[in-house]
Amino acid sequence: MLIISEEDVLKNYSMKQCIEDVERAFALSKRSEIVIPFRTLMHQGEDGAHTLYMPSFVPEINYSAVKIASIFPGNEEYNIPRIQSTIVLSESKTGQHVANIAASALTMLRTGAISGVATKHMAREDARTLSVIGCGVQSFGQILAIMEVRDIDKIYLYNRTKNKAFDLKEKVTKQYPNWNGEILIVDSANDAVSKADIIVSSTSANTPVFSGEYVNAGTHINAIGSCEPTKQEYDVETLKKANKVIVDTLEGAKGEAGGLVIPNEKGEWSIENIYSELADIVVGEKVGRENKEEITLLDSVGVGFLDTVCAASIYESF
Repeated sequence: MLIISEEDVLKNYSMKQCIEDVERAFALSKRSEIVIPFRTLMHQGEDGAHTLYMPSFVPEINYSAVKIASIFPGNEEYNIPRIQSTIVLSESKTGQHVANIAASALTMLRTGAISGVATKHMAREDARTLSVIGCGVQSFGQILAIMEVRDIDKIYLYNRTKNKAFDLKEKVTKQYPNWNGEILIVDSANDAVSKADIIVSSTSANTPVFSGEYVNAGTHINAIGSCEPTKQEYDVETLKKANKVIVDTLEGAKGEAGGLVIPNEKGEWSIENIYSELADIVVGEKVGRENKEEITLLDSVGVGFLDTVCAASIYESF
């Protein structure tokens, strides 16, 4: 079995390649039968600590994988990453376990790439301003992906604790030493939202962190943080203003996307109003953005077959 470290992933696997792999994976999901057992969530503490087990099998590429992701909010106290994950990759002809891939970096890249694919198809071509709400681990991957598909010249950052926003600003500045854009740290989520062509909401909030009142016409929103049915990053007004709501999979959204599940259960919005899965737009079965005034929203909870395709791509590069 090949052991692939975080450093190996970051050195050998670019965001550009990850976006290509994620888009290819969505296309594969439309033309062949992919096995995606419902993922298992195991709670492990009163502080919200939990571990996710996400298996999938992609017959067309002859690989299956199980991703194990642990999210422990209290780890910062011990100077240990809040999110830790690994992927066991197996080839499907003999069942051999061919690689164990440290997957925290891959998770960051893959989660970003989902937003990258959605932004490519749903954001305005002339979108130039990006606002990121929540400056934790996943936010860097979101910026990498959106910078890959749009010519961003201004980034607004908001985080409840400002030091994380400053840390992210420094990291992005180092990543793009020749970029002539500007990064500004703002005092409220609504301020960030009001300035944005593209919004990333990357928080684990239980209640909405911004108001739909501040979302401008023509905005695209990537909501990627709250992937449990009890968590809600954006409010009902945002949902009602959105002309198109897309998800990575309907099954995952109906079970885990709190931003959709909670309003549906309260009778404030119907989950039947979901426009499409992202894969439908990737393959052209559904139309993406149709005009400059549309507000579009991706609510992404992730899906295991994307990890399998990305992990196979990494393994085959060695």
